[in-house]
Amino acid sequence: MDGFLTTQMGTPESDDYSTTMDDYLDATATEDYSDFSPCDMTSVREFRKYYEPPLYATIVFLGIVGNSLVIWIYMHFKTRVKTMTDVYLLNLAIADLMFLLTLPFWASDALNGWTFGPLVCKITSACYKINFFSSMLLLTCISVDRYIVIVQTTKAQNSKKKRLLCSKLVCLIVWLLAVFLAVPELIFAGTKHSNGEDSNLELCTLVYWNKENNHLKIMVRVLQILMGFCLPLVVMFFCYTCIIHTLMKTRNFEKHKALRVILAVVAVFVLSQLPFNAMLIVEATQAANVTITDCEVSKSFDIVTQIMKGLAYTHSCLNPFLYAFIGVRFRRDLLKMLRYYGCVAPNGKLSKLYGTPFRSSVMSDTDTTQALSL
Repeated sequence: MDGFLTTQMGTPESDDYSTTMDDYLDATATEDYSDFSPCDMTSVREFRKYYEPPLYATIVFLGIVGNSLVIWIYMHFKTRVKTMTDVYLLNLAIADLMFLLTLPFWASDALNGWTFGPLVCKITSACYKINFFSSMLLLTCISVDRYIVIVQTTKAQNSKKKRLLCSKLVCLIVWLLAVFLAVPELIFAGTKHSNGEDSNLELCTLVYWNKENNHLKIMVRVLQILMGFCLPLVVMFFCYTCIIHTLMKTRNFEKHKALRVILAVVAVFVLSQLPFNAMLIVEATQAANVTITDCEVSKSFDIVTQIMKGLAYTHSCLNPFLYAFIGVRFRRDLLKMLRYYGCVAPNGKLSKLYGTPFRSSVMSDTDTTQALSL
């Protein structure tokens, strides 16, 4: 995602610790700060070199396996897409998969700097943001659909076909909105040379033209925080609070399992996204009013931000397990597919475990969501 806005020696110019796409206070080449000494961020780049490639490799491997299985199941069972959440889950898997495909570029960037040229920098940065925003917005849509199906059951039952058609329109709007939110990357993403010991290193970052664009940097950052974290969090909190209230009034013995799933979904989202978005808030504050002027403090914040960024990225490889594979119908379809390709014996332990009928519950996956059907 984004690098921390390193502000050093009293100047709002951040100096390239991070070769990622969003170093918003970076690269004002036309500015003259001859009265200040630039902060050498070589140590931060060294940290990235050892931290990001192995972490990204793990995330990419797990994420590609999980999201590809989700898409494969939907393609294998062509009648699988029957509910709004089915449509959202399929689009979420596509968004996460496309997001994961950008990570090898940033892993290479951490090792050797940006070697792919300015055009690929612009395209990769835009693709990253499009799929990041679409993923967050689709999680919001899934929360709303769960709320409608579980809290407003009668309304959901009476409008299945209409809601399925509506979900496809919503997905189209989500993708268009994500493209719009990625416009800053299309405009400002570019390459520049780093400062410090490795001054010949090429970086891929957002390059603003002059310091008068500071308000634009702040706006872009605030927009990311609002659309990529605050909006999904508020909607998820409202929807899942209502769902929990509805479940608590039922007497079904499986409601406690469903509650644990809800808590897991919310906890993973908050724990993975909150720390990094807190750093983005500090970045926006830095852009509005420079407060960190010590070079060593700036470096420390940059390293912490790298760690938080890696944590936030893990969400893309956890989504298939949180939103798909814990659902009864999804697990059964996976088992059927594995049987079909001879990966699982018909009478094996796995077949006996998932081949037996499951007790239905208020969270039944037949009409609601895979993620809460247990």
